[in-house]
Amino acid sequence: MERLYLKFPTLEDKQNVLDFKAEFLRSGQEMHGVGGLSRIDTYEEWFTKICNDTNEDTCTEGRVPSTLYLVYRKEDDRLVGIIQIRHYLNQSLLNYAGHIGDCVRPSEQRKGYGTEQISLALVKCKLFGIKKVLMTCLAENIASAKTIIKNNGCLENEVQHEEGLLQRYWIDLTSK
Repeated sequence: MERLYLKFPTLEDKQNVLDFKAEFLRSGQEMHGVGGLSRIDTYEEWFTKICNDTNEDTCTEGRVPSTLYLVYRKEDDRLVGIIQIRHYLNQSLLNYAGHIGDCVRPSEQRKGYGTEQISLALVKCKLFGIKKVLMTCLAENIASAKTIIKNNGCLENEVQHEEGLLQRYWIDLTSK
């Protein structure tokens, strides 16, 4: 049974997103796959950016269109994660980042939510017409690697990146 659901952000999600961001800042962990939330000052500015990111004509220059979802827990509507799906890959994404960026808030980590939110995102990827999904993580991030592998990720290779050794996994959606 699914414990989570995906929701495109609205202005009503402001406090939940700000609480999510504050928890990350307190923890000292980095946020990935959050549409620039860590770099943008106001919720309204971030909301405008992620809305613009959905369309090729309005997304930030040099970036590909993407759709970001808030990941809520069904039982209490708590925001447990954020996941971003890039509609296609440019050379940089192909080499280093992939189709999906995701993160789970620190207090909700190690509960299986990462695996489940990726599974939900893969359903969306199919709707976007993506047949093979690339996901990456640093080799030292064993938890991320496990969530990708649990979603049928197959390690293609490891490449050196400025942040360290990066693992590149492919998930074939044509057989799902």
